[in-house]
Amino acid sequence: MEAPRSAYMKSLLLRRHNGLIKIITGIRRCGKSYFLFKLFRDVLLSEGVPTDHIIALQLDDIRNRKYRNPEACYEYVLSRVKEEGPYYVLLDEVQMMDHFEEVMNSFLHVPSLDVYVTGSNSKFLSSDVVTEFRGRGDEIRMYPLSFAEFHELSNQPFDECWQKYERYGGLPGLLSMKDERQKEEYLSGLFRNVYLNDVVERQKVRNRDLLDDVVNILASSIGTFTTPAKIANTYGSIKHISTSNKTVSDYIGYLEDAFLIEPAVRYDIKGRRYIGANKKYYFVDTGLRNVRLQFRQMEPTHLMENVIFNELRMRGWHVDVGNINAYTSHGGTETKRSTLEVDFIAGRGNQKVYIQSAYRMDDEEKAMQEKRPLLEIRDSFEKIIVVRDSVLPWRDENGILIMGLQDFLEKWDREK
Repeated sequence: MEAPRSAYMKSLLLRRHNGLIKIITGIRRCGKSYFLFKLFRDVLLSEGVPTDHIIALQLDDIRNRKYRNPEACYEYVLSRVKEEGPYYVLLDEVQMMDHFEEVMNSFLHVPSLDVYVTGSNSKFLSSDVVTEFRGRGDEIRMYPLSFAEFHELSNQPFDECWQKYERYGGLPGLLSMKDERQKEEYLSGLFRNVYLNDVVERQKVRNRDLLDDVVNILASSIGTFTTPAKIANTYGSIKHISTSNKTVSDYIGYLEDAFLIEPAVRYDIKGRRYIGANKKYYFVDTGLRNVRLQFRQMEPTHLMENVIFNELRMRGWHVDVGNINAYTSHGGTETKRSTLEVDFIAGRGNQKVYIQSAYRMDDEEKAMQEKRPLLEIRDSFEKIIVVRDSVLPWRDENGILIMGLQDFLEKWDREK
C-alpha cells in the first residue's frame, strides 16, 4: 500500500528551484525518506527529468559510507553535473555527514543544483534545524498519515477505520500489520527505543525516569491546560521526589523540539492577546500517546480533539485555544458572567476559523453549551462545531456550521 502524500507533494513542487535547501522534517517513521526517494523521484521522472539529473544519496547505506565525508560528498555531487541543469540533489540521513550544513550551503552556490534533504536522528529532529542552514533552508514539516490518507489506504468503512486510527494512530508502518499485539509492540518500541533515545542523546538528559514521567503525565492530560509547575507537583506527589519547574519546562521543550508534542496556547479573543502560562499539549500521533498509557484512558472526546488539532496542523493552520469572557448588563453596568472556552482558534494567512470539538450534541442543553462560546464572538469569521456522529452539514440560525467528524476530516478545507 502506497500513500501518495498529495498535500506534501504539492507543497514540495511549489518550492522547486526557489534557491533554498528544501528540508523535510518530522518524527521517524512518518515516511520522509519514502516520500523523497520514491514518490518525489517518480514525479521527476514522469515529467521527463533524465535519471542522471537526479543525484540521490542515502547516507545510511553502507555503500555510500565514503560520502559521509563532507569533501567526498561535495566532490561527488559536482562530478555528476555534466551539462546545464537543473540537477536534483536528494540526500537522506544527512546528519550522518560531519558539517553537513556547510556542504548544503555550498551547493547553493552552484546554480544548476536544486537540493532536498531529510534526516532523522537527534541532531536533525529539531524544530530549529532550519537555523543550521543560516536562513537558507525551507522546511516542510511531515506528519504521520492524516485520517483521510489512512482511510483511503485501509479501504474500510468509516467507523471501523476511525476506531483503528484513534487507537493506533497513523504511522505508515502500521498499515501492513494485522495483529493488534504487533502494532502495540511496534509503537512501544519506537517510543522507548527511538524517539526518547533521540531526546536523551541530543539533550544529554540525565534523569531518564523524570523524562518518562513527564511524557506520561502529558499523555494523561491531553485536552486540559497544564503548566510545568503542575507537572512538577504531580511528579512530586506520585514519586515523592521534588523537581524544579525549570527542569520540567526544559523536558517539555525537548519533546516539542523532537516533534512528539505540540502546544496550543490560551488566547483572549476579545482582548486579542495571549494570556498566562497554561497550555494544552497534543501528541503528534494518537497511537504514540495511547501506547505510553498502555491503552488506558482512552477517552473518545480527548482523542477526537487531539486528531482535530493534528488535522489542522497538517493543513498548515496555526492553532490556539480560545478564551472569552461573557458579560451581562444591569442598569448600564457590565458584569462578568463566566469565562468560556473555544477549543480551537485556527489561523492561516488572512483566514480564521473557530472550532468546537463536540463528541456528542444529542440534547438541547449540550448543544447550547457548545454554541455559547461561539455566540459570544462578535466577528464574522467561520464558526464550526464538529460532532462524532454522521450528520449532514447544516447551519443554525446564528450561522454556526455543524458537521460530522468524517466530513471535517475528509472534505472540509480540502478545496481551500
